[in-house]
Parts: sequence; C-alpha cells; structure tokens
Amino acid sequence: MKRPSKQFFARGTNWFLVMLLSLALALTACSPSGQTPVNYVFDDLGRLVAINGTPQRIVSLAPSNTEILFALGLGDKVVGVTDYCDYPPEALNKTKVGGYANPDIEKIVALNPDLVLVAYGTPMDVINNLVGLGLTVYGIKTTDLDDLLNDIRRVGEITDKEVEAQALTSAMESRIQAVTNQTEELEQRPRVFYIVWHDPLWTAGSGTFINELIEKAGGVNIFGNVTGYPMVSIEDVLARDPEIIIASEWSYDWAMNATELATTNASQSGRIYTCDDNLVQRPGPRLVEGLEWFAHFIHPEIFGGPEGS
Repeated sequence: MKRPSKQFFARGTNWFLVMLLSLALALTACSPSGQTPVNYVFDDLGRLVAINGTPQRIVSLAPSNTEILFALGLGDKVVGVTDYCDYPPEALNKTKVGGYANPDIEKIVALNPDLVLVAYGTPMDVINNLVGLGLTVYGIKTTDLDDLLNDIRRVGEITDKEVEAQALTSAMESRIQAVTNQTEELEQRPRVFYIVWHDPLWTAGSGTFINELIEKAGGVNIFGNVTGYPMVSIEDVLARDPEIIIASEWSYDWAMNATELATTNASQSGRIYTCDDNLVQRPGPRLVEGLEWFAHFIHPEIFGGPEGS
C-alpha cells in the first residue's frame, strides 16, 4: 500500500483515520479527573501517535530535531542525542545514543524517555523497535520552509511550548519575508549549482529545502528539473553552465581547483562560495540564516552577509 502523504492527512480526506482520531479525542475527554491527558496527533510519517501528558524526558535522533528542541527552550528536558548533534554547544554535553541511522536502542531505553523525536530517514525498524518497547515516537519530515515552520509549531504543541514556538516561527517568517520581498520580482536570476559532494558529483534538485533556498534567494537551480538529491555528470553541469556555484564545506576546495569546472561562468568570474553546511543541509531553525547566505552569494548587490557574520 502506498504510504499516505503529509498533505493527505492535512486535508482530512482519510475519513477512517479522522473518525479514529475523533473517537480517541472523545475517549480522552471522558477520562477520569486527575488522569494524565492523552493528546492524539499525526506525525509527518503518517502515524497516529499518543502523547501522554507533557514530555519531560526527550531523546532526539536527528541534529535538526535537537536544534528545534533547544530553540524552544527544551534543552533541560533533552536527555539523549545522536553523535552528530553538535548545536547548540550545550547539546554536546547530553548523553550520546549513537548514529542517525543506527542508534543504540538499549541506551535509549535506559534513559527512560517519554518522547523520542525522530526524523524522516530514521529506519522504520528502529522506529518499530522503539514503539514495540513501549516508547512514544514522533517523526518529523521537512521538505521546505513551510514544513519546517509547521513542524516547529507541532513540536511546540506536543511539548507545551506553543508560545515559544509561535515567537520562534514569527521571527523566522520575518527574516524569510525580508529576503523574498527583495527577490520575488527580480528578472535577473543567476543559474546556481549546489554541490552536496563531488566524488561522485551529487546535487540537490526540486522537492528539497536547498532548492527552495536557491529560488527564494533569487536564483535558478540548474538541476531544478530533477527531483531529490541526484548524482549528475560533469558534462551535464557544463551544458547548464552555472553562473554561481555553492559547494558544501567538504567539496569547496575541489570546486575551487577542479579543472573540470574551469570553463563554467562561475569559475571564470570567481563566483564559487561555501558556508556552514549545517545552515543549509540541516532543516532546523538556522535554515533562515542559510537563506540569507544564499541571498548574499546570489545577489550581493542587494544583500550583505547575515547579521553577525
């Protein structure tokens, strides 16, 4: 069976699940006084999740989730993070539970969390194992900035941080709008090539937040006609002749020195850039700073670097 999409649930077209959710809410409303309230919500993976009360012990299985939790003021409730959760610096002091795709289930269980926050890409067998052990697992899937804003609000709802989530997303929306107000009507939109990795050559196409950053920053993704994160040939890159190349930190030196790119407009004009990968490859609150960097790279005649840069 095809997995229902996030939009599918958002539109309320699956009447069976809507009825199921309504029944669950009705049962919750009728629960005895003093009993911990249960909040039934759909996560981004299409799963109906029961949140028992306000989570007090949270394990994050993605760096982006960790950034969201800390940005909402939930750092004191985070008891475990992945080996790759390095921001904010306080996250480094949290108990490590392994990698993104292969966390240590025993370590997670030992932390006795009442919420495990996973991300799209977390293996389903990991999720199923955790659920089978009686843990509450909520999944986030972010493909664009609107998704990110909605996910932050939803995390705020299930952790009793609605006010903080609203303040955070409002500030993010203002920064996004400050960029798009300047770029929406631009006629001059340079061709942009983003390099995720160079061996093999790997980029970001449509349906990714990197593609959206390029477009909102006033550029045209030369691989915007391809979906996801495809591998591409150098011949295809040369045929599309990018005017601007933005490379990940890992591929920046290669892009600067690659003879294969020497004939591109970007190389000949010296318009090859990089910034902190976590600002553009990690769908957390700092993604708006990544947008500001992209706007600066693509239209320096309009935008300076982000504040504090």
